[in-house]
Formats: sequence, C-alpha cells, structure tokens
Amino acid sequence: MNYMKTFILIATMTALFVSIGYFVGGQGGMMIAFILAAVMNIGSYWFSDSIVLKMYKAEPVTGGELYQLVADLAGRASLPMPKVYIIDNPQPNAFATGRNPENAAVAVNTGLVNMMNRDELAGVVAHELAHIKNRDTLTMTITATIAGAIGMLGQMAMFMGGGRDENGNMRNPIIGIVIMIAAPIVASIVQMAISRTREYSADRMGAEICGNPQALASALAKLENGANHIGNETAENNPATAHMFIINPLSGRGMDNLFSTHPNTANRIAALQELAERGGFTRLRSEPSRSDDGNPWTR
Repeated sequence: MNYMKTFILIATMTALFVSIGYFVGGQGGMMIAFILAAVMNIGSYWFSDSIVLKMYKAEPVTGGELYQLVADLAGRASLPMPKVYIIDNPQPNAFATGRNPENAAVAVNTGLVNMMNRDELAGVVAHELAHIKNRDTLTMTITATIAGAIGMLGQMAMFMGGGRDENGNMRNPIIGIVIMIAAPIVASIVQMAISRTREYSADRMGAEICGNPQALASALAKLENGANHIGNETAENNPATAHMFIINPLSGRGMDNLFSTHPNTANRIAALQELAERGGFTRLRSEPSRSDDGNPWTR
C-alpha cells in the first residue's frame, strides 16, 4: 500500500511539473527547467553521501560491537555490508545514505548508542538498513529532482509574467504570481508526504529485519523524547537534511500533518505494536559481552 501511495505522489508531482512547464513556455521551457534541476539533483545524488557525512563530521567505525551489530543485521537483510559511521552528537538519532545498497552507509549519533539497549539499537539500525534495501535514497532523489524543477518553473512563470499561450501572447501576470507561490509549496507538501510514507515502510521492514517490533517501538519513544530535549545544531543549520533521520532532529515539530517530514511518532509506535501482536518474528541473537573498555563503537 505504501509503495502505491509513493507511486501516486510521484505521479502527482510529475503531472504538476508537466502542466506548469506547458503553461510557462511550452515543451521548450519545461525541458530547460527540468534539465537544470536534474543536473543539480543528480550531482547531489552521486555525492550526497560524502557531503552529508562530512557535514556531520562522521567518523568511520571499522570494528567493535556497533560494527558487528550492523554486520549481523545486514546479513539478516541480505544486504552488502554498509559503511558504518559514528557522529559525536548527544541527540539520539541515526540516518542512512548512499545511492544504492552497494554504496551505502549507516551513521548513528553517540547519543543514540549511549541511550539505547542493544535490542533498541538493533531496531534503529534495522530501520536504516530497510531504507537502504528499499532504495529510498533513489526515491527521494527523484522527488527532489521534480520538486526542484517545479520551483524553477514557478520562478520562470513570475519572470515571464505568467507565461505565454499557444499564440505567443502573454498570460495574466497574476496567474504567474499564483503559480510561483503555490507550485513550490505543493511540490514540497508532496515531497514530505513521500518521505513520511517511506518512514512507515522502513519501520515495518526494520521490525522484520531485527525480528523485534517492540524494540523498535521502544527505541522510537526514547528517540522522540531525546530529540525533544536535546538539540542538534548541525541539523538546525542544515534543515534540508532533516528528512534523512529516523526522528525529526529539528526543534520545530508538528503532528502528522502536511508540512511534517516525519510521521507522528505515536502513530509509528502504534503500527509497530499492532505488527508485534501478529507475531511470527525471529529475533536477533542475545546481547554479547561488552568489550573490555566498554566502548560500543570501538575502532
């Protein structure tokens, strides 16, 4: 069902894009804006993983308990071993990045590792692996490309005074202003809706990967509480990255509404609890002994 919703939302954005492009400058204007937006977003797609990891000063992890946990879960998910990173940030949070499963990375904040027990940490990591398995990075890149193109077309509509009709005559400039304002807003709403849909899918698949929906539900409750009380300065300075995290890292939060990049956490927990009631899960092995120095991300 979530895949169908995503398809419908992307189709809606595409239809909106084509309609505005034709209104502004026919096929020529549409193609110019699309090519420019595509170039920017494709570049972001190929290099977004390294950019965001450097932005958050993520450090690679090549051994230790965290690394082994990711390896165990990747094996259960039939995924190639992703790169593992730790971010020195007290806010409990995590994200996945990379253009495909063969070039993926999982990054977790120190606040997450310090706050969660192993089952909860496994649930969070499994959620991020689900994003990788579902190729959500590709999905969000497509929507970002279309949204960027729609924004450009909206600006073109303003500069052209509303675009031209089939006879080359200028349209009503008021219509151009309406398009300039409304089109990017609509595109952003649809883009956020797709992001929320992908979070529900990742919760469900993450619960299957770790075999413990209740652990992921418990982790989400801790994450929500922690993120509400602990700020993330880097995320606040780069709000465009907020949708990557398992929980909204920004201080300004709302409910499960049109302008939210994440579903309401209570709704996510309820869905996981309903999933747990159905049963049939095989849990990850029990917690191993800690390393001598007690550091769960020992390199």
